[in-house]
Amino acid sequence: MKAPFFPVAALSFGFLFSCSSSYQTIHQKAVLVDTHNDVLSQVIFEGLSVEQDLTGKAHTDLQRMKEGGLDVQVFAVFSDETYGPGRAFKFANQQIDSLEALARRNPDKLQMVYSPAQMREAVKAKKIASLTGVEGGHMIEDNLDNLNHLYGRGVRYLTLTWNNSTSWASSAADETKTSGFTQKKGLNDFGKQVVRRMNDIGMLVDLSHVGEQTFWDVLATTTKPVLVSHSCAAALCPHPRNLKDDQIKALGKNGGVLHLNFFSEFLDPGYSQRIKGFISKHEAEISELQKKGMGGMAIREALFKKYPEESKNVNPPISLLIDHIDHVVKLAGVDHVGLGSDYDGISSAPAGLEDVSTYPLITKALLERGYKKKDIEKILGGNFIRVWEANEPKPVAKK
Repeated sequence: MKAPFFPVAALSFGFLFSCSSSYQTIHQKAVLVDTHNDVLSQVIFEGLSVEQDLTGKAHTDLQRMKEGGLDVQVFAVFSDETYGPGRAFKFANQQIDSLEALARRNPDKLQMVYSPAQMREAVKAKKIASLTGVEGGHMIEDNLDNLNHLYGRGVRYLTLTWNNSTSWASSAADETKTSGFTQKKGLNDFGKQVVRRMNDIGMLVDLSHVGEQTFWDVLATTTKPVLVSHSCAAALCPHPRNLKDDQIKALGKNGGVLHLNFFSEFLDPGYSQRIKGFISKHEAEISELQKKGMGGMAIREALFKKYPEESKNVNPPISLLIDHIDHVVKLAGVDHVGLGSDYDGISSAPAGLEDVSTYPLITKALLERGYKKKDIEKILGGNFIRVWEANEPKPVAKK
């Protein structure tokens, strides 16, 4: 059901005050799930520690996760196409090792979870329920035993492709190339085996990054609801990484969930041109800051702070993220949308959503848009939990 629309004239002062005073209560009581955060590969392996305050250096650290009310985090296990056979699977395991070590060092803050039941226990104990999703099917190195191994280590979704295709599934980046991609689009027979094995063992099939033909081949193959862990709506922002309306409708029929990415370029078709203009204007200054060893996020923050009038309209408003939520709700229903920020894997998010501490502002915006408490709870995390439970392998009946 689409969220009710409230004309501006009907928004009384009392209603706005009610929104302001109650959104924090709703946010605290809801189970907040983020299905995609790249902090493992982008921060920990750069020698930084999320146990410290990384404000200005990264989107994520443990203190700000707590401030944002985050209850469940799927940490992305990622490598790009340069990690070939013999390297990608090993690197995936190293990242899982890193998360497990982090949880052991912080038992009062994080808990590794491997099932929805364990997730609920962690949330009840006021710990961040932590699990992993592998971003890029190349990391199984064309080996179903590797897939089984990763599941055994707690990986609960596999993104079938990253921007690079695998030998068995084509990516959105490759499917939309005008030339140079000769592989047959979609899943081949081994790709269908991968999907079926994931269904059998209880690993969610993630369709972010995959090509349109791969998307349709998966829906024709899977027997379980699928996940789209960090993408947006193409009708509002026509990027190859985003889902078209017919895909969103089909996702709803499958029972799956589209988790919206916070990346400005996936939300706002005008963002790319605005940021290019800003960078071009300050190119010399950016070069000087780079020579001083300053990283991308620090440079952005420094320049935005120095040129507030120029920068205030570069990033899209939070309302645009809510527009994408509205669009999915209109097409598929409120049971089929969630949040997959892509923090520490993106260079820009909507103004106000600068890091993991800012999730409550999404709850506030949803409430002001007219969403009811029960539907906000679904968007914040309930929908993911439902799909995870639907993918859990059924226990074998005893004879």
